[in-house]
Amino acid sequence: MSDEPGASTDHPHVFSPVTVGTMHLRNRVMLPPHASAIGNIYGTDTEAERNIAYFVERCRDDGPAWVASLSTHVRNHLVPGFEPTGVGAATLGFFRLPFFVERVQAYSDALHALDTRVTVQMVHQGGMPHGASAVPSNPVLNLVPHVMDTDDIDAFVAEYAYSARLAQEGRADGVELHLNHDDLHEWFLSPLTNRREDAYGGSLENRARFATECLRAIRDAVGSTMTVGVRLNIREEVPGGYDVAGGVELAAYLESTGLIDYVHGVVGSPWGNPSYIQPTYNDPAEFAALAGELRRAVALPVVHTGRINHPDVAERVLAAGHADVVGMARAHIADGDLLAKARAGRADEIRPCVGGNECISRRYVENLPFGCAVNPRTSHEDEAPWHNPAPGRRLLVVGGGPAGMELAALAAEGGMEVELREAEPELGGQLRYVVRAPRHEGYARYLDWQVRRLSRLGVTLRLGERVTADDVRAAGADVVAVATGAGPRRPDIRGADAPHVLDVRDVLAGTAAPGRRVLVVAQDDHVAPLSVADHLAGAGHDVHVVYATHQPAPLLGRYIIGGILGRLDAQDVRMTFMEEVVDIGRHGVTTRNVYSWRERPLDAEFDSVVLACGSVPDPRLYDELKDELPEVHVLGDAYAPRRLVFATRQAWALAQQLVTSPARHAVRA
Repeated sequence: MSDEPGASTDHPHVFSPVTVGTMHLRNRVMLPPHASAIGNIYGTDTEAERNIAYFVERCRDDGPAWVASLSTHVRNHLVPGFEPTGVGAATLGFFRLPFFVERVQAYSDALHALDTRVTVQMVHQGGMPHGASAVPSNPVLNLVPHVMDTDDIDAFVAEYAYSARLAQEGRADGVELHLNHDDLHEWFLSPLTNRREDAYGGSLENRARFATECLRAIRDAVGSTMTVGVRLNIREEVPGGYDVAGGVELAAYLESTGLIDYVHGVVGSPWGNPSYIQPTYNDPAEFAALAGELRRAVALPVVHTGRINHPDVAERVLAAGHADVVGMARAHIADGDLLAKARAGRADEIRPCVGGNECISRRYVENLPFGCAVNPRTSHEDEAPWHNPAPGRRLLVVGGGPAGMELAALAAEGGMEVELREAEPELGGQLRYVVRAPRHEGYARYLDWQVRRLSRLGVTLRLGERVTADDVRAAGADVVAVATGAGPRRPDIRGADAPHVLDVRDVLAGTAAPGRRVLVVAQDDHVAPLSVADHLAGAGHDVHVVYATHQPAPLLGRYIIGGILGRLDAQDVRMTFMEEVVDIGRHGVTTRNVYSWRERPLDAEFDSVVLACGSVPDPRLYDELKDELPEVHVLGDAYAPRRLVFATRQAWALAQQLVTSPARHAVRA
């Protein structure tokens, strides 16, 4: 599929009705599971209210017709004292919570009022501790599972049936049995992890026996009044697992049982390349044609999810016959009104998802609150709209990077009169370098969208002006926000000032020309060192990256890092870990192990060294003005260099303060 959404205003397939089981859908868009980090529907009352508010806002105005986002763990069956570990590990699960039915009723009722159908996904992760055989499912997790006997299997079958009845009491329209992404069922279905010699191993029918027993028990519990579907991998990624032909055969076999109403076919793993939450390194709808193979093999409706990030992409998938329904999660995180905009012919106003996966990585890697890099309003749907008691106040924003642009737009939307000044001849700040990295086209689209947004809002732009303190004083604004960004950080390494030592920004911008053999010094915990390595390797350079950490990019989550690491290995990029560069010579470097402190020359020669070592904040304008002007703020990289999501979230917090509480004079966002 093409990765360039056009300006199409005609989406006849997207907006055509379809019937899936008992569900009559007014369009062909489904919201798959994705919102637990926004607000856990099974958490506190406040979290549940936030979750429901998020979906209500997206489904109103003829939004998605189907929400399948209730990803719900069934109760585990364990010996006393055993503690399952890992992402998705469960003991009691969610179905058995005393308020489960009440929560699902509230959720279902709220969405039914918008003519939206609701299904509950039934999940139990494999290897926590159960599995079909004593075989790990992938090379990066080495815990050996407990091998289930028939008593264990019978207990889970009964648990699925009981859980389905509870979902029915919750007024859900259907349930989806999770057979993929390392679910316990996949451990039985996969020839990689199922080495059994009893009735649950060997042939496809035997490997699928556990799943079909659960489906039959679910059907017996709910009858024909609910839709029952399965979500499965069209193929497995680890060698030894089933291929596309095996996935198609599995779908056809499950259809033949007469127990299911649809098949939800996806691609990817929860740890590798591709991820099932496909990031910027994958084309939009890259694997839709594989779903098309599945659809041609079955008569049931087929759903496909996989970086379908724009209504134009959804239309192409449906029009090509690859699916009957498309799942769109992160696209709706980025812009909850995308379907309404598409229907109204305003596709150019859709806020693009960049595929950076901050929406999941922040929570599970850094234990931070939910955040969307491009839409800081997401997760605030349960809050009252901003009310500006003093519209018309003048805001001067100095700096047109991500923080400055987002603040200017939000303040203008909140009724302030906004002027934005930027020293460079174009907006973007550090994003102007990001968009030059391979596979980061989505960031360029976001930057273009932000520029159009500022224009629509009537923000006064003055570019190519380096603002001084006197300029700010002369402007006479009511409020000043300093978002002057950050400059390159040159670490304290002997030889770092040599002419063959270059900065990552200059390399990406094309203003510096490295030699053929390049060493990248990685002192950045996110993607920048890997991005410049990708850029260089793609241009034909031999690249070696040195990290002081024991792994690359420790702040990249498992749902994105496989994409870039797979690209780099395919280009023979080499990496060294647990070594810091302490001396740069003309053609070589000396490193020091960060645990033993032993120094040694790196066994390779280099023509150039590229520093990917982060940034140093530039708050000088703020420092000069903070004690003089009545209301001046600093935000973004000028305060502390971080990522796009940090900049936009700071802009949201400051804009909310300026718009709703104009009398406050806090100096920092």
